[in-house]
Amino acid sequence: MTELIDRARTGDETAFQELVGPYQRELQVHCYRILGSVADAEDALQETLVTAWRSLRQFEGRASVRTWMYRIATTRCLNILRSGSRRPAMTLPQEVQPPEPSRLGEVVWLEPYPDLLLEELPDMAAGPEARYEAREAMSLAFVTALQLLPPRQRAALILRDVLDFPASEVAGLLETTEQAVTSMLKRARYTLNRELPSAADEPPALPNSPAERELIARMVEAFESADVDGIVALMTEDAWLRMPPVPLEYQGRQLISEFYATVAFRQGRRYQMVQTRANGQPALAIYLRDPVNSVARAFGLLVLTLTGDRVSAMTRFDNASLSAFGLPRTRSLTAQTEPRIMPAEFAGPVCTEAIATTVAAVARRSARGT
Repeated sequence: MTELIDRARTGDETAFQELVGPYQRELQVHCYRILGSVADAEDALQETLVTAWRSLRQFEGRASVRTWMYRIATTRCLNILRSGSRRPAMTLPQEVQPPEPSRLGEVVWLEPYPDLLLEELPDMAAGPEARYEAREAMSLAFVTALQLLPPRQRAALILRDVLDFPASEVAGLLETTEQAVTSMLKRARYTLNRELPSAADEPPALPNSPAERELIARMVEAFESADVDGIVALMTEDAWLRMPPVPLEYQGRQLISEFYATVAFRQGRRYQMVQTRANGQPALAIYLRDPVNSVARAFGLLVLTLTGDRVSAMTRFDNASLSAFGLPRTRSLTAQTEPRIMPAEFAGPVCTEAIATTVAAVARRSARGT
């Protein structure tokens, strides 16, 4: 490792990539948990790697390279949150008259994270003192609850309760005291305990299990046949429908049924659904059928939260989320070869090549003294 660091310090780009490469995906996931946005997480990761390249000569080796990278990434994320440049809330089109919502959501900048990118992570097993399993810590409910915390509380909880960094290291990463970390964790844990689903809730079917596949197949059939009653019959009595960046939130079968009948399926709209996965959960890419041409146009991504054998939450994201999943903007309704379940080769872009290009560009600029 020392030899690799020495080579990277001399400007060896390959050595630098070997040094930081093992941590790239987990750092992106870390940034996503803090920021709730795939695009913002990618930006934070790029800034982290550029900062690490420029600061490598100051790395003293008192902490591991991984810990040092987490410190830089956490700082970059907190700077992004401090800048306040988050995605604003949106409204539905003026011609749409939705029913009165149950409430207005507080988190409107959330984006889904493709499961295929999670497969590139190293061992995701929780440490001995971690409070949350890796799967739970990537769920939409968990990431949404994190966004309700003040930024430093959010970072402290992720570093301590998800990543299992010792409290002393968390204090160092956040440039504060262990006492302050303990105080932040106490408040953050209280908020998460209030916001997250109860541990008494029935666990969902295992990912890709026969029970999950059957439920999703029935949901696809109901959506594609515009069967609103069939959709809500697959949901729990207290289910939620959310649609960031639109802040409207609906709870209960009756309100959700009313929304779908008056908004989603208005004027005879019909959809085609394509299965994928996000945040460790089943998801459906939505395509609106063109009534004139034999095409269907992208209409967002629906991520499903399961409780037992029912859907307890639907979170619909707009088309901005599709590129990370490698999903096309249009689909032919006549071609028989287009997949209805997105395979691995349709995964969205990964950041490795972009990172290599960024680091190389920084190296060239540094060599020129610019």
